[in-house]
Amino acid sequence: MRTRSRPSPSATLWHLALALAFALLFAVVGSGLLRAQEPARRSAAELMDVLMWNREPVGGPFSLTDHGGKPRTEADFRGKFLLVYFGFTYCPDICPTDLVEIGRALDQLGPDGEIIQPLFITLDPERDTQAHLAEYLPLFHPRLIGLTGSGAAIGQAADAYKVYYRKVETGPDAYTVDHSAYVYLLDTQGRYLGFFPPNTPADRMVTIIRSHLPAH
Repeated sequence: MRTRSRPSPSATLWHLALALAFALLFAVVGSGLLRAQEPARRSAAELMDVLMWNREPVGGPFSLTDHGGKPRTEADFRGKFLLVYFGFTYCPDICPTDLVEIGRALDQLGPDGEIIQPLFITLDPERDTQAHLAEYLPLFHPRLIGLTGSGAAIGQAADAYKVYYRKVETGPDAYTVDHSAYVYLLDTQGRYLGFFPPNTPADRMVTIIRSHLPAH
């Protein structure tokens, strides 16, 4: 009976190294293909350039759900001027600061402000549930409407408004959201009029908003 010779240790190691090399090659190629299929995200600077110089249309259709559980689209707000803000409730500084100024601007406008609808669109749907938004937003103004939805739906809205955002891991099971923070002003037909940069005080917002309101 013929006996099968065992491969030498060096041959075994060579075959193992070859197998690992092929596995690594397929992993790298596969990850490259996945990245190629993902839409390229533009940088914050690129999107800022678009907004500053009106290089592309800003705003557009969205399909989200408000903090009361009601499906909402942009068509629901026709006839109202919109103040649209993208952020997240766990934001430690800029989001609450801007929301305070939005609320103060609405109060300063008085009855003239009734034609304005403020919207808060979360960039963190994982934590910003409808119930959480319903508790959080009245702290800033009773007329604020919070909007959430799937990651894809929020991404579509953010892309339409040229919003930069990125989830950033900060530790085990912890993260924040890096994002641009502009307050967008739209007219009663949903047309983009301009934006207020972060930390714009309420009185400055009121001055600009009044210039767009219909004369009495």
